[in-house]
Amino acid sequence: MRVLLLIACLIALPTHAEVFTYVDAQGNRVFTDQPTSGKAKRVPVTTSNRMTAHPTTPVVPSKKAEEQPFFHYDMLRVLVPEPDGTVRSSAGEIIVSVTSEPGLQRGHRYRLLLDGQPTAEPGTSPVFALSNIDRGSHNLSVEILDEQGRTVERTANQPFHMLRISLAQKRQVKPCALPDYGQRPECPLKDKPEPEKNPFLRFF
Repeated sequence: MRVLLLIACLIALPTHAEVFTYVDAQGNRVFTDQPTSGKAKRVPVTTSNRMTAHPTTPVVPSKKAEEQPFFHYDMLRVLVPEPDGTVRSSAGEIIVSVTSEPGLQRGHRYRLLLDGQPTAEPGTSPVFALSNIDRGSHNLSVEILDEQGRTVERTANQPFHMLRISLAQKRQVKPCALPDYGQRPECPLKDKPEPEKNPFLRFF
């Protein structure tokens, strides 16, 4: 135990101090920094590897992993209806078609916006069927969302005009013929005129 205590004390000595060792009269190994007798032998001491409290070389913190950049589409646009086009539908129906270049990537989805509001849940189909759109001017735009629901691409607002023609207006534009009744919405069967009777049949 005494030897270990001495070794611990000697380790704490400055690196430039010399260390000597000898065996005393009781047979104990003694370590000292003073050569007390001719029997003392010098002990080589290795250089300390302890760091200073304030290292001169600054520690560079590791950089955080950068987020993966969004996938970039070269083109995204609404094909149908055409910009500033007019859609005629008595029920306010319209078919919207969109396209992208390159094609929709794995995990990405289209979302159609009508006047800034989503028309349905995002999906992979580039065709959207809308109905009961109010008469007047509206704006369409389409987004592409990634797996986390983040917007990857979005088009500018594209205007179109909904012209809802009444059934009466349709009949004025194209009058109903006998074969049209029951075939065209503006020509219901209940409005089909009765066929004229042959006047010569009265005498029979």
